[in-house]
Amino acid sequence: MAPTTLAILVIDENRIRASIIEAGLRAAGHENVTLVHSVAGIARRIAEINPDVIVIDLENPNRDMLENMFQLSRAVKRPIAMFVDRSDQASIEAAVDAGVSAYVVDGLKQERVKPILDMAVSRFNAFARLSRELEEARSELEGRKVIERAKGILVRSKGLSEEAAYALLRKTAMNQNRKIADIAQSLVTAAGLLGPEEEP
Repeated sequence: MAPTTLAILVIDENRIRASIIEAGLRAAGHENVTLVHSVAGIARRIAEINPDVIVIDLENPNRDMLENMFQLSRAVKRPIAMFVDRSDQASIEAAVDAGVSAYVVDGLKQERVKPILDMAVSRFNAFARLSRELEEARSELEGRKVIERAKGILVRSKGLSEEAAYALLRKTAMNQNRKIADIAQSLVTAAGLLGPEEEP
């Protein structure tokens, strides 16, 4: 993704600091930068602006403000770079748990903005890829379990061998142009409706 295609939202109640961040981003070739100077109603503003990346700059955040920003991080599912002047270990750990891609303590300098933003995007993308792979693996495992249950139902109800039961599931899936796991789920659901004796 070319830098100029990124839509960047900067959230900073301090207008001077916000302009430093904006200057750093524009110097790095990011033209699509939006500044917001109040966190009030920020979730709605994020939905309106629909940024690719969010930069949050908090001078002296209290615990409540940090927690609000961390909740925002969990909700928006976008790369977030957060700058704070000071922090403690608990806040750093909370930032990681919330999915903040870059949590920068002590100092905002114009020349640091671009590399930190780049790091935030690459970290977020790596994390998103891992999450997607984990979800796919979990889904595949669930699919296998359902197929095993469906085979068990066919073995008991139709007196088929396991191989024949699987072949029947596969043939049905091909005929209906659906996944085997979907056919298996339908069978398991139907068996559950017919009565517990059909359940494995």
